[in-house]
Formats: sequence, C-alpha cells, structure tokens
Amino acid sequence: MSRTVMVTGASKGIGLETVRRFLENDPQLTAIVLVARKSPEYEKTLEELAAHNPRDVTIAPYYVDLADRTGVIALCGEVARDHGNIDILVNNAGYTKPVPLQQVDFADFERTIAVNLYAPFTFVQELLHQGNKFELIVNIASTAGINGRSGWLTYSASKAAVINMSEVMREELAIYGTRVVCISPGRTATALRRVLAPDEDPSTIMQPEDVAAVIEMLASPVGRFVDSTNLVVRR
Repeated sequence: MSRTVMVTGASKGIGLETVRRFLENDPQLTAIVLVARKSPEYEKTLEELAAHNPRDVTIAPYYVDLADRTGVIALCGEVARDHGNIDILVNNAGYTKPVPLQQVDFADFERTIAVNLYAPFTFVQELLHQGNKFELIVNIASTAGINGRSGWLTYSASKAAVINMSEVMREELAIYGTRVVCISPGRTATALRRVLAPDEDPSTIMQPEDVAAVIEMLASPVGRFVDSTNLVVRR
C-alpha cells in the first residue's frame, strides 16, 4: 500500500519536523508534497531532505504564498495532476503580526485570515473538487484559538475559526471515511512563536518535533482511536 502526504509550511518548524518523521518512519510513504513560499531557507531544507532520503521517497516541492487564494487553487490543480491522490493533508502553515487592537492594520488582519483559515479551507475544498479521497486531514490551530490572548487578536480569531471549521469538516467528510483532527499546540519553539513572544527562552517550551510526533501518531493505525477534533498538545 502506498501513501502520499502533503504538508504546508514545510520549510521549517512543525511542518519540516513532520516531513522528516514521515520520511524516516512511514514505510507506506511513496511521495511527500511540500508547500511553502520560495526562500533560501526552503531551498536549504530541500537539499537537506534529499540528502537524508534512504528509501528514495519522491520529495515534491511547490511554491506559493498562501495569502494568494488564486495561487493556492492553481497549485491544487498541479498537485492533483502530478500526484493523483493526497492521502494525508497537514495544514500547518501559519502567520501573524501581533499588535494591540488599536494598531491592527486591516490588510494584515486579512492576510492572517487568508493564510491561517482560507488556505486550509481552499486546499481541502479544491482537492475534493479534483476527486481527492483523503484518509486523514490534520489542521493545526493553537491554544490561542481556545482562549484569546491580549495582543494576539488576529491570530486568536483565525485559530478559533480553524477549530470550528475542523469540527464541521469532521462531520461532513466522515461519510467518505476521512478522519479530520485539529491540533492546538501550546507554546512551541517555532519562528512564529518568536514573533508572538520574542523574550521567551525557547529551550523552556515544547519543540516542533514534539508536535510532529503527535501528527505521526495520528497517521499511524493507533491514530484511529483518537476521537477528537481539537487535540490540545502542550508541555
């Protein structure tokens, strides 16, 4: 049995650690689709992954700004043509610019919603339109979407919407045999976390590989016994 996995925000952090875990530990994996914006960091990541790919899994990089919905739709068409079916989709990419309410720029609010909410929705909807049959969809939200945080209005609002969206997806897609799980990580040492909490010591909080381990578990046979649309992961 073969399996194709797609991960957004795959150039760093939780996304990259998730890709590494699938490459190293999933014997069914034949192809992994990586989605991120074009950057030197992404290119370095691709070189590193290619050098540590002992089972010669197909590593397929795609480039898109997730705030560009037209680009996301076009990318879904390319992925469907190139790979046929995506079995596991990990909607991981995130964005925020934390400022107090009075300082929120509406264009930045729109970008936050576009990346954190519209993009995951669009990936799922467009791939379904392409005839895709998902085994598992993992949407990455945040504990900030459960309880709003001062200064994080746009981020908290977008992640609360992801949690709710995941609940609806779970109900609607169950008839196709698709499992939908939302993960809400607590404090995790990612680049995004450094934006949210620049003075925090990253060694004192959860690491990206910890969250990736939970995603790996959800994709394993035992993951079928985890009956939750919002799985809180915290240290």
